[in-house]
Amino acid sequence: MSRSPSASSPRSEWRTAPALSVLDHFHGRGVAATKELVGLLQPQPGEHLLDIGSGIGGPARWFAAHCGVCVTGIDLTPEFCAAAEALNRATGLADRVTIKNGSALALPVPDDAFDRAYSQNVVMNIADKSGFYREAFRALKPGGRLALSNLCRGGAGEFLYPVPWAETAATSFLATPDEMRADLMAAGFEIVSFEDTTAQTLPAAIRNRERLERDGLGALGTHLIMGERLLEMQINSARNQEAGLGRTIEALVRRPG
Repeated sequence: MSRSPSASSPRSEWRTAPALSVLDHFHGRGVAATKELVGLLQPQPGEHLLDIGSGIGGPARWFAAHCGVCVTGIDLTPEFCAAAEALNRATGLADRVTIKNGSALALPVPDDAFDRAYSQNVVMNIADKSGFYREAFRALKPGGRLALSNLCRGGAGEFLYPVPWAETAATSFLATPDEMRADLMAAGFEIVSFEDTTAQTLPAAIRNRERLERDGLGALGTHLIMGERLLEMQINSARNQEAGLGRTIEALVRRPG
């Protein structure tokens, strides 16, 4: 299943991948968060990575272009998958990034197939978090690592909606940090690192909220895909974090073996 990147591919083929980064990194804090995830996961050239909840493929292309890896991305939304495939071709990365339409609870990949995996701001959309982590465990090779950037539930209080992942509370499934840790361990993972990064991420969230309230959405951004209501969603998300209702967690876990 593993494919090695072509060493002869000209650098010009992927130069538009960074240019697209203002549009195709759907998760909170955009490409900055993807760069941090690269540092956490530390992929090695020639490895095969799994992106669970790949959206239109921005992080997958970033990993492929900057780390010399191949990436398989799985996303539930067919339209996102089609857009990702088109952008892979446009950036010359179709030989290194494969996109499959499917559920994180039934990943359309073989057992023991990937060296490393990652997921960014996806599990708050999924009620069956234990199933999510079990599927990631199954897809990894023994010794493989999974990096997660999750938003978790903080203190008690009324959560503001809509937010970028949910219009209402009916489709939002935030776990607490303790629940996240317990679910990972129940799936069989060993915890390598588990960090509450709220103190580091909150100042930027506040600055972004203030900018949005003052200037509105910019000319370029994920709102071109998600729609103008993203303004309200992003402001609400920041206000939830400011109120202590949302906690940002970065975790690195390992399948034993």
